[in-house]
Amino acid sequence: MNYHLLLAKNLVRLLAASIFSLCLAGTAAAQGKPAGAGPPPNNNPNLDDRARQVDEGRLRSAEMDAGTDEKNQKLVQAAIANMKADFTRIQVLRNDIARNLVAHKPLDYRLISEQTAEINKRASRLNVYLRAHVAEDEKEDSLELKNDEMISALVRMCKLIDGFTENPALKNAATIDSKDVAKAKENKANADRDLLAIIKLSSSLRKESERLRISQ
Repeated sequence: MNYHLLLAKNLVRLLAASIFSLCLAGTAAAQGKPAGAGPPPNNNPNLDDRARQVDEGRLRSAEMDAGTDEKNQKLVQAAIANMKADFTRIQVLRNDIARNLVAHKPLDYRLISEQTAEINKRASRLNVYLRAHVAEDEKEDSLELKNDEMISALVRMCKLIDGFTENPALKNAATIDSKDVAKAKENKANADRDLLAIIKLSSSLRKESERLRISQ
């Protein structure tokens, strides 16, 4: 199965679990007190009217819940579509950059600025769902690039994208064996590190390429 589909399925599972938990909480609250725990029956002649009002209220509540579930499903589908589009587009941009480097074409700073800006935007949006993080002692300071470092920095970014998109934490997330939990955590840590590095490096590349474009 395609890895971005697996990633999307995991998002669905997480969101579905959250929705399911909310449903359980709602069901528990609706059940009220157990049988026999309440006061003796009320002989009030308005009791039937009151019961009918309660039933109508529950029906309206059920209709509202159905509408909420439909809205949640639409949000999940939209999130999946965005993730798949971002994942694919980042790889396409990576391939375009690598192709120009291999062909030894002169650096087009306007093009590089546009490519790295889009990579940064899409990687940052992916991070909204993946919530990547690294330990404090692993965080890097902001990158300052020089003109003669552009090519090596572009090569590094291509490699980071390769590592991120091919990471088993994303490709095999739906088939993790319980015995491989430690390895899965290590893979996720690597994926987080790569994604954050992509976000930071693409931002630095965009700024430097824009500066060089203006100074030409």
